Amino acid sequence: MARTLLITGASSGIGAACARLGAAKGYHLILHYGRNRDGVEAVAEGVRAVGAEVTLIQADVGDPADVARLGQEAAVADPSLPLHLINNAGIVDVRASLADLTPERLTRMFAVNITGAMLVAQQAVALMRRGGGGGIVNVSSTAARKGMGGQYMDYAASKAAIDCFTIGLADELAGEGIRVNAVRPGLIETEIHAKGGEPDRLAEIGHTPPLGRPGTADEVAEAILWLLSDKASYTTRTIVDVAGGR
Repeated sequence: MARTLLITGASSGIGAACARLGAAKGYHLILHYGRNRDGVEAVAEGVRAVGAEVTLIQADVGDPADVARLGQEAAVADPSLPLHLINNAGIVDVRASLADLTPERLTRMFAVNITGAMLVAQQAVALMRRGGGGGIVNVSSTAARKGMGGQYMDYAASKAAIDCFTIGLADELAGEGIRVNAVRPGLIETEIHAKGGEPDRLAEIGHTPPLGRPGTADEVAEAILWLLSDKASYTTRTIVDVAGGR
């Protein structure tokens, strides 16, 4: 049976790696992006080259109206349901202490990372119910466990909320056969460090996990696609650390 995979934040990093792996596994892909059209076009070109069917949808997940439109466009983009969701879109900001946090920064952080993720899931679940099921993997972060005081405390708090949301939504949907899990990536080689104002962060601390190195986006993608697969059919309400033991 053909399956559809909706990936938010698919223009780079973990989202792009999930698109490539999903294409290799035969998924029809709906790739969401925010601003990086060039990045998602490059991802789409690569997965189309291996035979994947791809639809691109632009939306600001921090805007509820845009998320509603994302759901509407996803509903008509590919009827080959069941649908699976990789709820990956998120933002980070520069290092900051409590005194540095502004209402504007907090509002945007939580609008994208919490409200946006929950509303994307709401749209996806409506499609799953219409199309006969599916699964969700939310992308959290080990920052949720570490707190990141004096660094990225607001980002960490937003990801802790995703952990809680994962557990609650898994409980709510289990009776419908919709599985909900999450992954918590650790120090991963993606562009997020540069976006957080620290492009050299992995060079400085990438060796600190017990495994002695940073992870790759492909390694995170493998865990995510396993959680969505039939091989994980008895796994829900679970948060998997992909963090080299950190």
